[in-house]
Amino acid sequence: MIRIIVLLGVFLSFSFSIVENSCIICHEGIEDIRDKNSEMMQAILQKAEEADIKGNDCVICHGGNPEAKKKEDAHSGTPKYFETHEGPKAYYPYPASPMINKNTCGMCHANQVATQENNLMATEQGKIHGALWGFGAKEGYKHTYTNFGGKSPDPHERLGTKKYQKYMDELAALEPQGFLKETKALPAAPTAEEVEKDPTLSVYTYLRQECLRCHTGGKGREKRGDFRGIGCASCHVPYSNEGFYEGGDKSISKKEGGHMLVHAIQSSREVKVNVHDINYSGIPVETCTTCHNRGKRIGVSYQGLMETEYEGTFDNKGKEQPQLHTKRYMHLTEDIHYSKGMLCQDCHTTNDMHGDGFFRGANLGAVEVECQDCHGTTTKYPWELPLGYSDEFATKPKEGKARGTTHTLAAYLRQGSIPDDTGDGFLLSARGNPLTKAVRKGDKIVMHLSSGKDITLSPLKTLKKEHKISQEGLIAMDQIQGHTDKLECYTCHATWAPQCYGCHVKVDYSGGKQNPDFLEASKHHVNGKTGDVETLKDFLVDGQVTETRSYLRWEDPALSQNGEGRISPTIPGCQVVLTVIGKEGNALLQNHIFKIPNVEGAGNEGINSITMSPVQPHTVSKASRTCESCHSSLKAMGRGINGGKYFADQSKTTIVDLMRADKTLLPSQVDEQIPAIPNLKHDFSVMIDENGTQVQTLGNHWKLSQALDNETRAKLDRSGACLSCHKEMPDEDLAVSLMVHTAKFAGVKIDNEMHNTIVHKTILLSAWFQVLGGLLLGGGIVYWFLGRKKQMRCKKD
Repeated sequence: MIRIIVLLGVFLSFSFSIVENSCIICHEGIEDIRDKNSEMMQAILQKAEEADIKGNDCVICHGGNPEAKKKEDAHSGTPKYFETHEGPKAYYPYPASPMINKNTCGMCHANQVATQENNLMATEQGKIHGALWGFGAKEGYKHTYTNFGGKSPDPHERLGTKKYQKYMDELAALEPQGFLKETKALPAAPTAEEVEKDPTLSVYTYLRQECLRCHTGGKGREKRGDFRGIGCASCHVPYSNEGFYEGGDKSISKKEGGHMLVHAIQSSREVKVNVHDINYSGIPVETCTTCHNRGKRIGVSYQGLMETEYEGTFDNKGKEQPQLHTKRYMHLTEDIHYSKGMLCQDCHTTNDMHGDGFFRGANLGAVEVECQDCHGTTTKYPWELPLGYSDEFATKPKEGKARGTTHTLAAYLRQGSIPDDTGDGFLLSARGNPLTKAVRKGDKIVMHLSSGKDITLSPLKTLKKEHKISQEGLIAMDQIQGHTDKLECYTCHATWAPQCYGCHVKVDYSGGKQNPDFLEASKHHVNGKTGDVETLKDFLVDGQVTETRSYLRWEDPALSQNGEGRISPTIPGCQVVLTVIGKEGNALLQNHIFKIPNVEGAGNEGINSITMSPVQPHTVSKASRTCESCHSSLKAMGRGINGGKYFADQSKTTIVDLMRADKTLLPSQVDEQIPAIPNLKHDFSVMIDENGTQVQTLGNHWKLSQALDNETRAKLDRSGACLSCHKEMPDEDLAVSLMVHTAKFAGVKIDNEMHNTIVHKTILLSAWFQVLGGLLLGGGIVYWFLGRKKQMRCKKD
């Protein structure tokens, strides 16, 4: 009996030495990165067994020495197995970093890791090009620079279906300036001395200190709302706005910002993350807004957040609203998809986000989904539309055979969450890839959301059959074919859009001023730990960037033609007004707007490089903007807010002080209240002047981006329609006068409903009168002609 007990003790001791996770000695209480029963966790455990480190599964991602007893020894090296096999080659504090994740995440997710370098969220290609354009279009339309440079792979290696690959090859040939096969790394930040010789070099300081904090190659800025991981962890590991760890690992500070919320991976609906006994699945929208809060601001707009300069409202201690992403917000109408519980990943595909392996110059090049992919039109279901519909990159609607649905999925797609019941097949994106969350069921669609919720969606054709579309909706979408053929759905259904007019950039090189170069810091890494984690002071470069704006708006955005050839909401892009202060404290450029010659209709004199940008605002609602907000709006037509008439001449300096009536200044000690912007002859909201001449650039990524042309504006413009009737009222015409006075004495009240009734009757009466009059006139002519012919015959007889 004693012998059995001894043997059992030896066995248990041996077993414990095998399965004991030595990392837990210090990290007791830390959460499992995934549920132990998940396929991912089982793969990690299997890999640990293969490496003869069973039980020390942390090492599979983090590397390190599982046999060490001291922290500094444990956090170094890697098991010998990985010297000759795939896996971590050293200790990785940030195993998802793109610098080393081919050895970690890439063991299972090789496709996604292979595409990450040329993914738009890593390259920031569009953002870089936009800034260069605002500083004088240093590279023209060509999207030359990315964060790190590189090459696109062999065309046959593009992720996606054969139809998708063919589609993208054709698009790249059509728009070569946006689909470069090879790009260059962004030039270094200039020294103060170099800027003295060429102030335009300040664009690289601006980009590196301000714009390029959000790429997935670095951890970014540690401010409230901006905390996130690196590489794959940028999206797949949760961080709260405050950046505090709230898990069970006692070795991780709960008062120091910059930590993940819990040690867990967030991804699909099948992956449950537990925080304080609350489970969730999918990637929260707030993860996306850590980056998508600048530029087009689509992340925060989706949540209904519109930034404001004001500090209200106040909390119960009287404190003003805290800053989020270094801004304060108003809560406007949320996007209906957000209100329904849809996360960003429920519309956007893996190719949208992870990339397909190739450079794609800006958003339109990267995003493969269109509204009609799920909603269709009033005359066609999504599966009846041809591939390319609403993604034409042409000015005519796409025609061709129906795209259908599919039950076939590539292996890399099956690594995600796939519904068991695929019904009548997965819907296809406009570019031909399966939408793995959207399943056709008869004439309806079931959306299997990442949150775990299922939504049944009725396409527009079904809603029309069921008489569930309002009269206004049928008129707009069904009767007026031009809306369906030429507009994006969100042109009408986006209820608002953030409009930040005038981007006043100051880059100050005086007095030895310096700030961190976020891009350079991200390139410096030690086993995946980038320089922006804790050593930003080691990456200071000359200059200090300050940004402000002229004014903000959100209502009724202007319209223009986007790169896909469709009419789209339009907001300010990079409307750069540049001031560069040299090292001696003097302005090298002051409130300067660059001129770009020989583009967008301009000659050698050039056009202002400030830009308006077509946008999908991500503020969609079931109700649309009003007809009048487009058809009687100078702003919508590109003429600016109130036709650009609110502002005085901004090319002249404004001085405010005691003056005579003729504006002669009385004091001798005065200061300029509003210094001039010499090249700004129109308000920032004006795209075209009263003569139809374009006065600022419109988009700068895709060939078809442009202000509305004369023909389109003529079709759109219905201003002054009221005068068509009211110029005769009440007594300029006998018949009208009689009608007006009869209505008055009869006590008829002319409210909006009655007014619409009168107009409707008038149109019908006018139409029938003209048709019947035409028929009578035509019949009379025929009768006269036949009678005349008969008379001629009689005379001959």
